[in-house]
Amino acid sequence: MNRLTTPFGSYELTRFPEDPRDQLRAWDAADEYLLRHLESGTGEHGPVDLAGAGQITILGDRWGALTTALAAYHPTQITDSYLARAGTAANLDRAGIGTAKTTVRLLTTQDAPPERIDVLLVRVPKSLALLEDQLYRLAPHVHAGTVVVGTGMVKEIHTSTLKLFEKILGPTKTSLADKKARLIFCTPSATSPRAVDPWPVTYTLDAEAGSGSGLTAVNHAGIFCADRLDVGTRFFLQSIPNNTNGARVVDLGCGNGIVGTAIAIADPAAEIVFTDESYQAVASAKATFRANVQHERERADFLVGDGVSMLDPASVDLVLCNPPFHSHQATTDATALRMFAQSRKVLRTGGELWVIANRHMGYHTHLRRLFGNSEVVASEPKFVVLRAVKQEMRPRPM
Repeated sequence: MNRLTTPFGSYELTRFPEDPRDQLRAWDAADEYLLRHLESGTGEHGPVDLAGAGQITILGDRWGALTTALAAYHPTQITDSYLARAGTAANLDRAGIGTAKTTVRLLTTQDAPPERIDVLLVRVPKSLALLEDQLYRLAPHVHAGTVVVGTGMVKEIHTSTLKLFEKILGPTKTSLADKKARLIFCTPSATSPRAVDPWPVTYTLDAEAGSGSGLTAVNHAGIFCADRLDVGTRFFLQSIPNNTNGARVVDLGCGNGIVGTAIAIADPAAEIVFTDESYQAVASAKATFRANVQHERERADFLVGDGVSMLDPASVDLVLCNPPFHSHQATTDATALRMFAQSRKVLRTGGELWVIANRHMGYHTHLRRLFGNSEVVASEPKFVVLRAVKQEMRPRPM
């Protein structure tokens, strides 16, 4: 846990789920820069009178640092991340604020935005597509007097980022860099043409996609490799089992849901659970599933949450997982290892975890330590598919 000191107060903040071993902070210099600017900005982009500003919307707040610091002004937070949303709620509670004690609203990228937005604060996401989609969604709700300020680290803000603000909202400028962070200032234009949001994107998998061949994928903005099938998933689809015998199968970190959908097509008796921490991903999975499974199907669930933490222990036969190894800009295996541990808990004895991963991540070592076994199912120079089986626990000898 670390303390963030801002012009609006000082707060103890953590990422979610809280892990004392996690050395990554719940904010960075970009969050600090924006908060300083709101209180004491100079020049044509001076301080913002938040008390009289009207409706304040915060887009993409990563762990609630901005929302917590500005809670007194009753902001609305919009995020694609379940973990960010849960982290915000936990940080608000820790600060003695809590969503029940204020009019802070926590919305997802799939929810309807506020009708009128007077201040729009944007934490630039890693995904340019997600930024594009959300700016299109919010554009009808801003007006000529809306104050729009974005923030991000210098490495996150590119010419393409600025062009999106310019194209969708209006004239855009940037600040000087401060501690490798930068601000974006955008002036909404009443005369800017309102183009149509290009998301979601739909495409058909080709003949090299293994069990996914011929299926339709629907991708909302923000999904990894949104306009085509990524090479890792392609290799996974060439390797996954094609006869699950009515098993309960989890597509963990489902993305657009093409892996779970392929299982559902191959085995109509299987019960499929799609789960991801991204609201955009679960919406994509649901759309992909419906695009390929023509009849109403009772044996499919679509869940947003922290891995499979919401499932009962020993309730699953097979988990298929393509784990991320980034948390925003940071490279980490923490999310993958948490997914593996959760999978072991929800698998029945004899149940299997299948993982597609970059070879260099060395997940076989972690799986062997956790499950007592790890088998290479398929491999190529870049990727490896691993299989671990939950074995019956034997009592230790006295």
